[in-house]
Amino acid sequence: MKKEDKLIIIGAGKFAEVAYKYFTYDSPYEVVAFSVEKDYLDQKLLFDLPIVPFEDLEKLYDPEEHRAFVAVSYTDLNRLRTRLYREVKLKGFQLISYISSNAYVWHNVKIGENCFILENNVLKYHSVIGNNVIMMADNQVEHNAMLDDNCFITANVTISSFCEVGKNCFFEANSIIYDNLKIAKNCLISAGALILRDTEEGKVYKGNPAKAIDENSLISKNLQNNKYNHIREVL
Repeated sequence: MKKEDKLIIIGAGKFAEVAYKYFTYDSPYEVVAFSVEKDYLDQKLLFDLPIVPFEDLEKLYDPEEHRAFVAVSYTDLNRLRTRLYREVKLKGFQLISYISSNAYVWHNVKIGENCFILENNVLKYHSVIGNNVIMMADNQVEHNAMLDDNCFITANVTISSFCEVGKNCFFEANSIIYDNLKIAKNCLISAGALILRDTEEGKVYKGNPAKAIDENSLISKNLQNNKYNHIREVL
């Protein structure tokens, strides 16, 4: 595969390492550098590529000649990734998405920028994926479903037909959203949860059928102890 476009990955933690491997072996982009905020700049190289201060990024790499991807997981219910995503845009960089060559994406699916969609995801007819959405492997988004910006989907999640998912939501493994439901923004859907009714903003849902528990999604123990902690980022 010919590498034509130069790419800078924002982040230098485990998720950034994962992103580097996928972009390098399954995309037309050549990763040329990593970038982190100065307070977290404690190493100079990753995969023999420079790690540069985020604050100086546009001075070191011309935004007209480089693309960017923010490789940050779900920290603070996706807030950190969202902040950096917005700041990269303000610096003038075009943010690109990664879509695995082993994902199934129907031809009229719409996918926003700075998305990361891994293998065996199935995105069906007229589904919509917003900006800054992370989908790990083996998820299914049924026809006419919509995910708004800044969501994180772990693995083996099913979002059924005509569902609407609000911003900043986090879905743990094996959760299922039934047809025609609205998942309010800032929700955390726990592992194995079966959602049969519309949800309320900022709630944590557990069980089958799922119910809201007395816990704020932003400070949920689920979020802090999730199995995806191994990809928490260094910024």
